[in-house]
Amino acid sequence: MSGPLAGVRVIDMTAVILGPYATQILGDLGADIIKVEPPKGDVVRFNGPSRSPGMGPVFLHLNRSKRSIVLDLKQEEGRAALLKLVTNADLLMYNMRPQSMARLGLTYEAVSKVNPRIIYCGAYGYGENGRYAGKPAYDDLIQGAAALPALEAKLGGEPRYLPTAIADRTVGLTAAYTMIAALFHRERTGQGQSVEIPMFEVMAESTLSTHMYGLTFEPPIGDAGYKRLLTRERRPYKTSDGYVCALPYTDRHWQRFFDTIDRPELKVDPRFVSMSTRTRHIQELYRIVVDAMLKKTTAQWLILLEEADIPVMPMHTLESLIEDPHLNESGFFSLIDHPTEGKIRSMAVPTRWSRSAPEVKRQAPRLGEHSREVLKEIGYTDADIARMVASGVTVDRRTNQ
Repeated sequence: MSGPLAGVRVIDMTAVILGPYATQILGDLGADIIKVEPPKGDVVRFNGPSRSPGMGPVFLHLNRSKRSIVLDLKQEEGRAALLKLVTNADLLMYNMRPQSMARLGLTYEAVSKVNPRIIYCGAYGYGENGRYAGKPAYDDLIQGAAALPALEAKLGGEPRYLPTAIADRTVGLTAAYTMIAALFHRERTGQGQSVEIPMFEVMAESTLSTHMYGLTFEPPIGDAGYKRLLTRERRPYKTSDGYVCALPYTDRHWQRFFDTIDRPELKVDPRFVSMSTRTRHIQELYRIVVDAMLKKTTAQWLILLEEADIPVMPMHTLESLIEDPHLNESGFFSLIDHPTEGKIRSMAVPTRWSRSAPEVKRQAPRLGEHSREVLKEIGYTDADIARMVASGVTVDRRTNQ
């Protein structure tokens, strides 16, 4: 075991994207992640094309550095096995509603009774101290509740969800750093605790910290919405043969950009001389950029803007992103041999460390691949495990069977 969280054991009762993303981060950082799945498995196992049932691409990219054990927590023996796992664990994370955990007899009170040092982390839709407590939630619903589709509509057209699981990913990152901070507190004080990470509140803060804008003040001194982000022309710029992503931002950037497009008179235009004046006239400013970009090719703009030290990048597609030269030079992608799925494209841990470097310890497991291994670690005999398999409490699906 290596990485900064080596020696930390996490009981992962999460599914779909939010929770598995958070626990995969902890696993890559060195924690021993025991993924507890129901007999049918995490539903995202079956999302997308696969070579083997239950080993779809989304699952493969969210569940590396983990071991999979199946426990039917609706059966008393399954619940008892989970509580035995808890006795020597550091963290338990779940992303079902608290009411479901209560029905399983796995409240914080029940879990902390067998391990007072446990960090008990729930990541779900809405905080338990408001009227939305207990409502079901998914990424789409939280995007809508946090005003993201409404921001899209401000740019023209119908409200739309962002075509990525932005709420799940953002809240997953929040859950990861929150759990690490709770572990740090425990190491200082010896105290475990229950931690709640509500999706709605996290995403409301994420949206409003940028877009509360004039409503920050009471009484308000302006409208909501960060003007630069809400101009219709804030998008990849169309060139004569494609698109380019460019962002003159500082005073210096804009001075150089105006020289690059042979419009030096704009350098002293009172509308564009400072950040505050540019923000007030952002639509006019970006219209100038749009018109200028059409006059040259993407390749020409990449060269010109880099020479002027103005931030610029090509606009990738999903396919071209996988071929990006920087990512390939940095070793971000690798083709690995999965124990059961053959060659798959894997992504590296994106951070770099001079000491205690994270690493991918294992690829995403088959459903129940480590049931026997984990149960034996907590004292179950071969006969016990055989009985649990026969009664449907667990599944034993080792890769060497």
